[in-house]
Amino acid sequence: MAEYVLAVLREQIATGVLAPGQHLREMELAASLDVSRGPVREALAFLESEGQVEIRRHRGAFVSVLTQVDVEEVHTFRAAIESLAAERASTRMTPAHFAELDRVLDAMKETSGSVAPQEAVRLDLAFHDVLYDAADHQRLSRAWVSIRSQVFFFLHTRNVNFPDFPTVGYPEHYELRMALAQGDPVLARAAAEDHLSGAYTRLRQLELPTESDRPE
Repeated sequence: MAEYVLAVLREQIATGVLAPGQHLREMELAASLDVSRGPVREALAFLESEGQVEIRRHRGAFVSVLTQVDVEEVHTFRAAIESLAAERASTRMTPAHFAELDRVLDAMKETSGSVAPQEAVRLDLAFHDVLYDAADHQRLSRAWVSIRSQVFFFLHTRNVNFPDFPTVGYPEHYELRMALAQGDPVLARAAAEDHLSGAYTRLRQLELPTESDRPE
C-alpha cells in the first residue's frame, strides 16, 4: 500500500498537482487515496530521503521547492554516474538493448507535433533506463534509482518552461544512441556529458530561488 501511495505522490509532485511548498497533510492525503495514515507516513518519509519532500519539525511535510543548488547538485551527480554508465554500456550493449532504444526513439519521433510534459519525461527516462541496464553495474543502477524521481521532477519543470521536446528530444537522444553504437567508451562518455548539458543549461535559465530563499 505504501508503494501505491508513493507512486501516486511522485506523479503528483512531478506533474505539479502537488505544488512546490505545498503542505502535505497526512489525514487529507489518506482520505483522498482511501488508505490509512500509515502508508502515507511511510511514503512521505521515503520522498524525504529522495529530496522530493521536506519534513519540518512540528509543522509536517511540504513539497520541496526547487532551488539553484538542487539543480546543480542533481545535475553534477547525474553527470558523474551517467558518463560512467555510458562508458560501460558502450561495450555491453546487446541487440535487445538497441532494439529498446530504437523503440523509444520511434516514440520520440512521433511527438514531432506536440507532447504533454510528463509524457516527454517518461520517454526521456525510458531511454536512459536502458543505458543503465546495459551498464551492468548494480551500484550504478541503485544510484540512478535514488535520483530518478528527482530527475523526473527537474525534466518536467524544464519541459513546462521550454516546450521544445518535439524538436530536440529525438535528435539529441539519437546522437547518444549512435555514439553508444560505436563501441568506444571515451566517445560514449563524452556524448553522455554533452547530452546532459542541454537540460541543465535550460534549467539554469529559470529564476529559481537560492538556498537562502527556501521557505522555512
